[in-house]
Amino acid sequence: MREPPQTDEGWYALHDFRRIDWAAWRDAPQREQDRAIEEGIDYFERHEAVADADDGVSAVFSALGHKADLMIVHLRPTLDALSTAERRFDRTALGAFTEQSTSYVSVTEVSGYVSDDYFAEDEEEVDAGLRRYIEGKLEPDVPDDTYASFYPMSRKRGEQDNWYDLPFERRREMMEEHGEHGREFGGRVKQIVASSVGLDDWEWGVTLFADDPTDLKDIVYEMRYDEASARYSEFGPFYVGRRFPPEDLPAFLAGEAVPTDDAGEGHDEHAHGDADGHAHGDDEHAHDGHAHGDDEHAHDGHAHGDDEHAHDGDADEDDIRGELADLDIYAGKPHGEDVYATVLYSEADADELFEEVDGLRSNFDHYDTHVKTAVYDALERDRRAVVSIWDTASAADTAAGFLSELPDVVSRAGEESGFGTMGMFYTVKPEHRTDFVEKFETVGDLLNEMAGHGETDLMINREDENDMFIASQWRSKDDAMDFFRSDEFADTVSWGRDVLADRPRHVFLA
Repeated sequence: MREPPQTDEGWYALHDFRRIDWAAWRDAPQREQDRAIEEGIDYFERHEAVADADDGVSAVFSALGHKADLMIVHLRPTLDALSTAERRFDRTALGAFTEQSTSYVSVTEVSGYVSDDYFAEDEEEVDAGLRRYIEGKLEPDVPDDTYASFYPMSRKRGEQDNWYDLPFERRREMMEEHGEHGREFGGRVKQIVASSVGLDDWEWGVTLFADDPTDLKDIVYEMRYDEASARYSEFGPFYVGRRFPPEDLPAFLAGEAVPTDDAGEGHDEHAHGDADGHAHGDDEHAHDGHAHGDDEHAHDGHAHGDDEHAHDGDADEDDIRGELADLDIYAGKPHGEDVYATVLYSEADADELFEEVDGLRSNFDHYDTHVKTAVYDALERDRRAVVSIWDTASAADTAAGFLSELPDVVSRAGEESGFGTMGMFYTVKPEHRTDFVEKFETVGDLLNEMAGHGETDLMINREDENDMFIASQWRSKDDAMDFFRSDEFADTVSWGRDVLADRPRHVFLA
């Protein structure tokens, strides 16, 4: 029975690989070199600014190895626009010093592996968050991450292992497994996956982006152990390069390190999916892990382990909880009572941040394991916290990857300098809210006078003013415990029993 997944297409992609005739470049008069550099910079700047089309994105990479010197990537709404971009480079003085060693043409794509809902006949029934996610996959950005790896791939059609003979549900099952493993690389690896069926020699073109090139190796290596890859995938040649800004073209041609301003540091951005291609981490939709296509890998925020404070930190946490219990102070559990939470701090505009989080939250709601995601504003300074709470550690970890892509994220709970953060969540009785805030201000004054105290914020849920948490940073465990042992804190705990609607539930101790 024929069961091809439904697909929807977006922008067309061209990966244009160029070799430079270095002998001709060395022998060229200075005026010809200057003209080539001037026209090359102008070409790259105009195309990165998308001055040649109504929409799209472009980037240039310094390719390593013998297969190419430059990898120029264009995404545009039409094939004609790609053709024009390709030919315009050939007409530049820089293009005259190059030879196109190879190229690859494809089109961004989403399929029924992502979500059946998206292909429902009634478009009004499609979840707004899912629609925004899909649109981002069909019209992706080129991430600013330092390194990129491109390769084509196809699904096997052999006598014994034929992907296209498998029932749709079996393919979907393997892709869900693929996506689960890919999400382990969330935040470290991003992707653009585009279909090339009928457009080029292979079936998909995959471009991975990462700040650390070993992540590019690791994700391809580890994902090959999944059945969808081990039994049913074939891979073409790999190309690796480093992105650099157009103004660094003279340095590149002079054999100098590029980018010239921040060598060794990276950037950041998003990724994509496909129909029968791969499933990369940062790119996992919350409906079923963003498992687009037959995605091979994963992209989605920093991929932290199942326990945010691992190794030696576990023993410290147990010691702290024991001491708090001795003081008759309820200490909760490291990530929550029977749930797991992650907290990131951002200095972005409050409305902009909330809109971004709201979009992610609508995607998260497709997960049965999602409990809550909310934005909290600090009471006394221009800082916000994004809190995401889940039933499982792996789900919270995956969410952290997506959340790390939010604008102006400055830190994550447990990653600050010094001892770290203690964060206790409170639900306050409405009639006592004002009293609670005033009590915090009194305690805050006390904290500011204590040795080893860094900073403490009262964070208030933008959607529920009675939902709050206190995030407190300390230089050491002993400094924090001095506060917990104080008469002032004991008084606060006793007073809180009357004003809280429930006991503090979620506690972080780094």
